Amino acid sequence: MTFLPLTPPRQTPIRVMTIAGSDSGGGAGIQADLRTFAMLGVHGLVAVTAVTVQNSLGVKGFHEIPLDVIAGQIEAVASDIGVQAAKTGMLASSEIIETVADAWRSQGLAGTVPFVVDPVCASMHGDPLLHPSALNSLKTQLFPLATLVTPNLDEVRLITGIDVIDSDTQRDAARALHALGPQWALVKGGHLRASSQSPDLLFDGTDFLEFDAARIDTPHDHGAGDTLAAAAASALAHGYPVPEAVAFGKRWVTECLRAAYPLGQGHGPVSALFRLSE
Repeated sequence: MTFLPLTPPRQTPIRVMTIAGSDSGGGAGIQADLRTFAMLGVHGLVAVTAVTVQNSLGVKGFHEIPLDVIAGQIEAVASDIGVQAAKTGMLASSEIIETVADAWRSQGLAGTVPFVVDPVCASMHGDPLLHPSALNSLKTQLFPLATLVTPNLDEVRLITGIDVIDSDTQRDAARALHALGPQWALVKGGHLRASSQSPDLLFDGTDFLEFDAARIDTPHDHGAGDTLAAAAASALAHGYPVPEAVAFGKRWVTECLRAAYPLGQGHGPVSALFRLSE
């Protein structure tokens, strides 16, 4: 696949921030984001929102980072280093969501810096990573700031109430997501069993764009959503239009799924490390 251009040595590379939780098993969260950033030649910036206790079998618990520390991380980095795009992951609570939204606006980033919202609601094992009361804050506070939202089908169901089972309901879900305020809504179809492929659908309020890829037969898909969003954010930081950034993210995560490896006794992670052999 065609990669993003690398910055020459000793020159400051593109900077992309992940605002997300830490995964102690290293498969998802900020660890997955930073792997993708590094393999794409992007300098990763971090605002940690929560520390999870998890492994390949599931999430055993998590600790939320104090709100002033979350806001402080965003403000410290934005005011000094600069942010050329960002993506969110696990935000855990209404208070954290509102803190992130307030910090994004107060730093003058809203509407000027690409912002990818990956609305993480639960782990791949079904362990909750977002308090139910936070869904409304996610929809009213964060979605209107988003350049792009990237929910999977379980997250779509929680956010919109629509159970995506085919292409028609996938379009209904895209419309419902876009109505919440993001510039673009991506309904990922990796778990859409009505299709033999992995169809993603992008909507800007007017036009639908479809991105298809072969469904990779692997049980090791931990961190796939984080990885796609991180790759798309990296492409947006390079100046790609949203459709091209999504297409790049789709190709990237497909290759990461091909390279996925077993880890522990459960689900292993998708692997951005495949680029080391390119």
